Amino acid sequence: MSLTFTFDPPVTPDLRDGVLDLWTDVSNAGGSVGFVPPVTREDIRPELLKHLTGMAEGRTRLLVGRDAEGRVAATAFLALNTHRLMTHWLWLYTVMVHPRHQGRGHGRDLMSAAAAAARTVDGIEAIRLTCRGGLGLERFYESCGYKEVGRVPGAIRVAPGDDRDDVVLLLPLS
Repeated sequence: MSLTFTFDPPVTPDLRDGVLDLWTDVSNAGGSVGFVPPVTREDIRPELLKHLTGMAEGRTRLLVGRDAEGRVAATAFLALNTHRLMTHWLWLYTVMVHPRHQGRGHGRDLMSAAAAAARTVDGIEAIRLTCRGGLGLERFYESCGYKEVGRVPGAIRVAPGDDRDDVVLLLPLS
C-alpha cells in the first residue's frame, strides 16, 4: 500500500500530534533525526515547535505522507534559504518514515515527492540535505539522485566517544 503525500497541509492538532508521534517513534527506533533514544514526545515537542514556527513565518514547508488509515507515516520539512545569495536552493530536514512502513519503498517515494514539491517553489534549483554518517544513509540518498558534496569528520557527537561525520548532499532539480 502506498502513502498519500500532501505538500503544505493545514496544520491541525491531528497533524501536529501525528508528526510528534512519528518523530518520537522514529527517534526511539534509532532513526537519525536529531535525537538519540530514548526520547519522549515532550523531548521532541520544542524542536517540532521550531519547525511549526518556521512554517507560520513562511520559511519552512511541510510534506507529509499518510498511510491508508490516514495516520502520519512520513514527513520532510523543506526550509527556504534566506541568505540573499543562496535563495536558489532549499534545505530538506527531518526526513522520516515510520518504522512500521520502512522497507517498502516509502523512503524513496518520500524523496521523490520532496523533489516534486521543491520544483513547485519559485526559483528553487536544488535541494541540500545533511545526514549522520556511519549508518549508510548517504548511500540511500545517493540512490535517490543526491550527490555527496561535503563531509565534516566527527561533527556529530551521538555519545561520548561516538562521533559521526556530517555528510552534505545535493540534488540539482534541473
